[in-house]
Amino acid sequence: MSNLSGLIKKLRDIMRMDPGINGDAQRIEQISWIFFLKIYDAKENDWETIEEGDYKSIIPEEYRWRNWAKPDKDGKSVTGDNLLNLVNNKLFPALRRLPVDANTSIRKAIVQNVFSETNQYMKDGVQLRKIIDAIDAIDFNSNEDSRAFGEIYEIFLKELQSAGSAGEFYTPRAVTDFIAEKINPELGEVCADFACGTGGFLTSWLKVLEQKTDKSTEQNRSDFDNSVYGIEKKQFPYTLCVTNMLLHGIDNPKIFHRNSLEQKILNIKEEDRFDVIMMNPPYGGSEKEGIVKGFPKDIRSSETADLFMDVIMYSLKENGRAAVILPDGFLFGNDGAKFNIKSKLLQDFNLHTVIRLPGSVFAPYTSITTNILFFDRTGATQETWFYRLDMPEGYKNFSKTKPMMREHFKPVDEWWNDRTEIQDDNGAWKSQKYSAPEILASGCNLDLCGFPNDEKVILSPEDTIRNFIARRNELDKVIDDKVAEIRTLLEVSE
Repeated sequence: MSNLSGLIKKLRDIMRMDPGINGDAQRIEQISWIFFLKIYDAKENDWETIEEGDYKSIIPEEYRWRNWAKPDKDGKSVTGDNLLNLVNNKLFPALRRLPVDANTSIRKAIVQNVFSETNQYMKDGVQLRKIIDAIDAIDFNSNEDSRAFGEIYEIFLKELQSAGSAGEFYTPRAVTDFIAEKINPELGEVCADFACGTGGFLTSWLKVLEQKTDKSTEQNRSDFDNSVYGIEKKQFPYTLCVTNMLLHGIDNPKIFHRNSLEQKILNIKEEDRFDVIMMNPPYGGSEKEGIVKGFPKDIRSSETADLFMDVIMYSLKENGRAAVILPDGFLFGNDGAKFNIKSKLLQDFNLHTVIRLPGSVFAPYTSITTNILFFDRTGATQETWFYRLDMPEGYKNFSKTKPMMREHFKPVDEWWNDRTEIQDDNGAWKSQKYSAPEILASGCNLDLCGFPNDEKVILSPEDTIRNFIARRNELDKVIDDKVAEIRTLLEVSE
């Protein structure tokens, strides 16, 4: 189709006329399952061609996109109430009941997984037909359309950031690209993200790996296809991630819909571990008491970021590499769990680099200041370099209209391979290395080479409200942590 750049706006305008759609979150969820079926049908066409007629779809023939979403041989399409009846009472029930067991291939099982909790909100069958027709007009056999759709999908994922509670905090592409480039993927390695969201880290990994991969051999293609592994707790981003992987050429997306924190980390064996872990774990939240009790007492915490750090450390292979985004609270926190987690990180892993990110990287969706911790499982930490990435010249803060870009990491790129200690004009350390004994002696305080107090930035009313909500959630979390500590003390005394 022409003018792909206007597709998202066109879909938004159509759904505004439907009485069943209530807000951006439902609008985006509605589009997501239609995108998925369109893309899956295009992939099935490829699989049929490759397997020369031996491929059999898990979807009943009458519910494959090509047989219900497209016009029939006379050019007529199902629309109106007939379309709503087909989708609501036949298509969705059929896809939710697809026969899936332990022997079902991943590329087939994902269909049932995607539709197990997906919703169809539209109530106007005519408007639903317009949405389907607009998406069906994309020709995935056209390199131009397929490439442009990849860009459209990126825009679509970014729109999640303004979708209220459904969006969470998606990591800017500039950050995931920077991390993937510094991790430096190698063919044959597997990269994991245990809270993968829509797959931002995994797509950045694939982008860097593809530049280094010759796909002319079957083994190389297989290694590339099997190079990513993701887990996502929430259904909506899980659907988007699976679709994203298909769009990026992964035929068997190892993306699973479950809670990574439910696993017993002491049961993880070396064969269950990963070469690389890149992720931005959820923070500021809490987990059920039953899940928290599944962690060893010394590193048990009510804070989700701490628990994910536990999972990451136990899931990294010998000689494996990791890059994790964590809030400032992890760096300076000194409660029992945080101290023990950081001690383990320094004593059992090589924490070689900490990049302090500017405070508004995730603005306006959260005011929490974050950092990137790079470490590997090659032995104990000897020394750790800290680098403070300042706001680029001409910026007071990042925002939705002026987000962080990959080029803003240029100072880190120039410093990375030729590290030197740097002081700013005020004599404060912008970059410095510390030995592991120094850090351990400080009570595992990693809050080093931090930012000076910046001048106050006047935000818009909308951004001010977002920051207030984020700060209120932070304070609620502090209270929850203290209550958890008291409960632990009471359990010990009993």
